[in-house]
Amino acid sequence: MSGGGGSGRAAVPERVAAAVRGLASPVCAYVYDPAVLAARVAALRAALPGVTVCYAVKANGHPAIVAAAAAACDGLEVASGGELALAEAADARRIVFGGPAKTDAELAHALRLGATVNVESPHELRRLSLLADRAGTTATITLRVNRAGAALPGTHAMTGAPTPFGVDEAQLPEVVALARSLPGLDLAGWHLHAVSNNLDAAAHSAFLAEALRWSAATSKELGVPLRTVNAGGGFGVDYTGGAAFPLDELRVAVPEGVELVVEPGRWLAADTGWYAAEVLDLKHTHGRWFAVLRGGTHHFRLPAAWGYSHPFTVLPVERWDYPWARPEVGGVAVDAAGELCTPRDVLTRGQEVDRLRAGDVLLFARTGAYGWDISHHGFLRHPQPDFVVLDRAE
Repeated sequence: MSGGGGSGRAAVPERVAAAVRGLASPVCAYVYDPAVLAARVAALRAALPGVTVCYAVKANGHPAIVAAAAAACDGLEVASGGELALAEAADARRIVFGGPAKTDAELAHALRLGATVNVESPHELRRLSLLADRAGTTATITLRVNRAGAALPGTHAMTGAPTPFGVDEAQLPEVVALARSLPGLDLAGWHLHAVSNNLDAAAHSAFLAEALRWSAATSKELGVPLRTVNAGGGFGVDYTGGAAFPLDELRVAVPEGVELVVEPGRWLAADTGWYAAEVLDLKHTHGRWFAVLRGGTHHFRLPAAWGYSHPFTVLPVERWDYPWARPEVGGVAVDAAGELCTPRDVLTRGQEVDRLRAGDVLLFARTGAYGWDISHHGFLRHPQPDFVVLDRAE
């Protein structure tokens, strides 16, 4: 494989390259390898023995990835009615239902599936209680808490600041009293998700330990028999360099009788995916080279949303069907731009390439999480990419 610059550029597994070579031109596809997710779950279990692992479906809801997660993890964490349906179809052993904007229909669906509900507010408590009472059942719940001093390094802070997530810690006594007064609710503990995409595993270990300490002290103070501490996700992925979330620094001692739940999504799914996009044109304008792709941010929005350049590797394609010289560059920096009518449709800026031709394919690694799922698919109505799922036997 040719390519150039950028320590985040990953070697392309031959089975991924072979799958891309088998696609019709112009190539535009996601290639998913569910076996990668299963291996990540196994590594996490080895690092945190005894901890309950629930995959955050929001990271990648492709049915093959969800099925692999349902088989490898203890359960699935979902945040919508659509994700509840995915978890139900995957026959998940356990479902945890979170999110700040649950409808009555979604709560009723969660009750039918026996999901644990991470409750976000007093109003949601009352609605869930009413639905459970009407259904003649009991909802197992945790209260999501926006704690005052629970910050972690990362890209998206959920707690310790004004956000729409959870109950303000200062309001917790009255909310707990309400939960205990309502029928159909079984308060099992707390949901304390704090951040997204943290690369400091030592800090995350300290957060887990502090979450357990806070949960024990708060439960004792408020008279809540503590069974569950849900610490959420937040394990990070470095898209542009060689940094990793070091599992050997991730450890925690869980007290007897308490279940610690973690809900990783990005870290489990990122390396399951590759985004492939064929170079339709090479252009030089105002001193910069552009590789114009069949694809772009409507398929893979994360680089534009976060303001970074996602590294790529060049997959050479020898076929050339036109009766003129093939456009080609070498030893230059290239911007990888998409097919949308906006100058913001850029996946990579200024990556050096040894050799790049029209008709070659760019492969973007680590696109298995928050890739297709967060992108604006309908803009300009271009065709969707192909989705290729690699079999374990390949």
